[in-house]
Amino acid sequence: MRRVQIFSGSSHPLLTDAICERLGTSPAKVELKKFSNGETSVSVETSIRDQDVFIVQSGSDQVNDSLMEMLIMISACKGGSAKSITAVMPYFFYSRQSKKKSHRGAITARLVANLLSVAGINHVITVDLHAPPTQGFFGKPVDNLHAEPLIARWIKNHVPGWKEAVVVSKNPGGTKRVTSLADALKINFGLVTTDRRRSGTNGSLAGSGFLERMGDGGTESHISDTADTSPPNGTAAESEDSRIPPRIRTSPRLAPNINGASATSIPYRGLNGYTRSSPLAQSTRVDSASPPTNRIPVQREPVTNGPSRALRLEEKEEEEEDSANEYTDERAREVITGRLVQGHIVDDDAPSPVLSTMSASIATLPGDVMGQPQLDGLDPMTSSFISSTSAFQPDHSALGGSMDATAHSDDEEEGFKNPEFEHTVTLVGNVRDRTVFIIDDLIDQCGSWIAAAETVVKRGDAKKVYCIATHGLFGDNSLEQMEACECIDYIMVTNTYPIAPERVKTCKKLVILDISTLLSEAIRRNHHGESISALFQHFPD
Repeated sequence: MRRVQIFSGSSHPLLTDAICERLGTSPAKVELKKFSNGETSVSVETSIRDQDVFIVQSGSDQVNDSLMEMLIMISACKGGSAKSITAVMPYFFYSRQSKKKSHRGAITARLVANLLSVAGINHVITVDLHAPPTQGFFGKPVDNLHAEPLIARWIKNHVPGWKEAVVVSKNPGGTKRVTSLADALKINFGLVTTDRRRSGTNGSLAGSGFLERMGDGGTESHISDTADTSPPNGTAAESEDSRIPPRIRTSPRLAPNINGASATSIPYRGLNGYTRSSPLAQSTRVDSASPPTNRIPVQREPVTNGPSRALRLEEKEEEEEDSANEYTDERAREVITGRLVQGHIVDDDAPSPVLSTMSASIATLPGDVMGQPQLDGLDPMTSSFISSTSAFQPDHSALGGSMDATAHSDDEEEGFKNPEFEHTVTLVGNVRDRTVFIIDDLIDQCGSWIAAAETVVKRGDAKKVYCIATHGLFGDNSLEQMEACECIDYIMVTNTYPIAPERVKTCKKLVILDISTLLSEAIRRNHHGESISALFQHFPD
């Protein structure tokens, strides 16, 4: 490693020392200090002319100071006539802000990439970007290394019975990462997803049951007791029928019945007061259809004797058996649902905070709005306005309808803390009596991790839970909360992000995987012009 200088920022000096130790060198001398007003001062105290410079600086709890310090170091090395400058950022600054979360938001990750490029970098080395497309923000080469091979090797060496384990994603946005690790270990994978049910607050009609009784155009729609689906007689009725939208004016379909007959579709009241076929009846499964009130005569075959009749009966039984098995899916048994209140699994009979708040909201509504006679007399325009304004819930996290599950992780954490929200959690996959690896790229807030761990243990009957991530940010007291969670057995992260030594000592479940081997090999290969493809491959032990 001749003509190479490795500088260390103030954010993670222990990682730089470990990298230099593996490369057989020592960190280059640089003086980092601050003035009394907080300004950062950098002074390079070694010659860097025509040498390859690597600056190791990771994100930390003082992210703004670390970023400014790195920019000044890059500018100082550029002014010192360095041959090339490579920014080694194990955890990239502002990596979670790689897209707009509101119409007037900023793509901060792109801003940081522009600042680094203007400062004078020639190359970037990082580990597990929160959003891989962030590489496109740079006009320079970017090596986005993966900690997956190291994590897979650690699992093989330290987890007993890992071949029967299951890799689980705590949200739909991490499915690619989970399936990649599952394919590397050749084990099964699963998914935990949550769906928030918002309560009707501030007099809102959303979720109050009022909207469920509203039909097209703001008028009431309900299941009628009669099976008459014909409109009133007369030309006036025909003219009104011509104004009905095509999807309502279509003739009712007949749902098949298990006895060979057909059932009339469930009618509902349309725009003009008469009943029409409900589209809900069209989606009814064959085995769940109720016996019809009016049966259509079935054309029966003449009774004959002999082997031909027995053969036809046998073929008919086989066809009925095949049709019954057609709708049978064994994988449906691996789908488990549960309730989350304030981020914790509760029993099915536990009181719902959504219904409690909803009841208080409905009580504040005027009687002429909730009363059925007054509802029928409402003007269609007024009814439509009430329905639209009460059910409208703006989503400021998506632009143009494009949504990403990973972009909603922070919003999901806030929802777990709100006592007026209840979540429906769904576990897809069989984890009974198995070890579960919950995987993500970083651990900041602990709400979703604890919720996923309780789901696989209390609902899925998992045997042991490992929470594994590349970057351990552990904001606030999230590490202490995960330590206190009975459903979490181990917390495994790498040392890309600095963790206070006192927090490491007090947490017995925390396991830190050294990433210096991966970074030192990337620096060596980059200096000698070698390929780094081998760093992404899994090698047998």
